Amino acid sequence: MFTGLVQAIGTVRSVAGSADRLAAAGLGTVRLEIDTGGWGHQPALGDSIAISGCCLTVAAIGDGGRTLGFDCIPESMRKTALGRLAAGSTVNLEHAALPTTLLGGHLVQGHVDATGEVVAIDRDGEWRVRVSVPASFAPWLVEQGSVAVDGVSLTLASISPAGASTCWFEVCLIPVTLEKTTLGRLATGDRVNVEADCLAKMVARQLAVLDRR
Repeated sequence: MFTGLVQAIGTVRSVAGSADRLAAAGLGTVRLEIDTGGWGHQPALGDSIAISGCCLTVAAIGDGGRTLGFDCIPESMRKTALGRLAAGSTVNLEHAALPTTLLGGHLVQGHVDATGEVVAIDRDGEWRVRVSVPASFAPWLVEQGSVAVDGVSLTLASISPAGASTCWFEVCLIPVTLEKTTLGRLATGDRVNVEADCLAKMVARQLAVLDRR
């Protein structure tokens, strides 16, 4: 579990087919190595880290803790934007929350629901970003509700109207978010990891079940 408050920006050092025992077993994993850039957190093997909103397990530690390795299964590469990463890409980093963690964002599971496409960025007066998402996302979108974009906890500023031909939402980014996360580097056409508020998903699911009764 995470809170969507990014703690550091890391840089992808390499993305390669894993040569370890997992690959030997035919699991087809990809080893993702990330330079944490002097991040103060020192994880242990097996710890959970959110990489741009994707919950991954620390599989290797190098360079005195500066470099972290993660094994990404094909499912993760297909369903998230991790498959688009290359050496030099930047990612948002957040370690798992503790029971004593101040919940400054919202509850984020690190289970990406979909990848969205940045379709517009308005920098006139405020930094407003519109993200197109699959139609299945619509029931989870509530104005002034929460959404995680590349692991960043954000407030929904506006959403596509009911019955619209496309599903989208807009978020407004404040200067500290632009500075402390990768979102300030977004451009139209970019793909981002999107996770809906888990509470919204649970409510929508229960309503759907009751409606079928």
